[in-house]
Amino acid sequence: MTLPRTTRRDALHAMGAMGLGAIGVGAASSASAQSDKVVRFILPLSAGSGVDGIIRAASAAVSKALGQGVVIENQPGAGGVVGTANMIKSAPDGLTLSMVSNNHVIYPSVLKSVPFDPVTDITPIAVIGATPMVLVVNPRVAATNLKEFVALLKASPGKYNYASSGNGTILHLAAEIFKDLTRTFSTHIPYRGFGPMLQDIVSGQVDWGVGALPAVAGQVKAGNLRALCIPSLSRSAAAPDIPTSVEAGFPFYQVEGWFAVVGPKGLPAEQVRRIHAAFTTAFASPEVKEAMAKQGNLIKITSPEAAKDFFATELKRYARIVKIAGVTPQ
Repeated sequence: MTLPRTTRRDALHAMGAMGLGAIGVGAASSASAQSDKVVRFILPLSAGSGVDGIIRAASAAVSKALGQGVVIENQPGAGGVVGTANMIKSAPDGLTLSMVSNNHVIYPSVLKSVPFDPVTDITPIAVIGATPMVLVVNPRVAATNLKEFVALLKASPGKYNYASSGNGTILHLAAEIFKDLTRTFSTHIPYRGFGPMLQDIVSGQVDWGVGALPAVAGQVKAGNLRALCIPSLSRSAAAPDIPTSVEAGFPFYQVEGWFAVVGPKGLPAEQVRRIHAAFTTAFASPEVKEAMAKQGNLIKITSPEAAKDFFATELKRYARIVKIAGVTPQ
């Protein structure tokens, strides 16, 4: 799956910068009357994933800003389709929400059948921010940096395998783009969610993978994983010892995740404004800002209108990336 150099470069630039700055930052709306009913957050990802860590770190502040209790439900499966489908079926009353990531707009390009439209069947509330990713290997892999790892892969094609959180997920595509850029081959082992994926890389059942920095940082610090690079232009303040892909010798390998809050289709405008205002308040609080900084997340909250445009643009962008990466719909 070797691509012409210019095509690969275009794909990687597309995988990199999200352009959130160009979207703009939404102003907080005045909070309307609040219900005493509990808000259910359906996460289409497993416990331990980057998005899971984000919403759990912010849940107390979100609950305070909403004036309601918050319950988090992890519903992984099919790369995130299962949980999102259940959220979409919920009543548009502001009591069922979700935090989604890049995977949400990748589904239609990598799955033969998706039971919803990722743009028209939701109510976008805000893109909250971005998070860096990290290419990690099990410590038994005899490579201490990215160039050594690429040399190992080239010397023994097919010997090493890699894990992802599911076919067609952002973690799958991030690894596929790396393989294409380096002209190497590894066998893909898909898992149902990030937790099982991480467990098997740590145990050595799988050799390597790409994960969100907040989700792998603890295992890297403990020595259970070796981080080879952050596919970004600059190092993360949360993990200053991990080199960037540029420093590692692969400047076009750029992948960044994003996370956003959405609700079911038809969520009334007043509910959208209320929830948007609550998240703006929560993510501006000192405790949440500190937690996000420790995780390495960049916070830049968009308006609901900008979020809607962002989802539509990302859907088209990933359709092109999936085609270039040669991922066959499952």
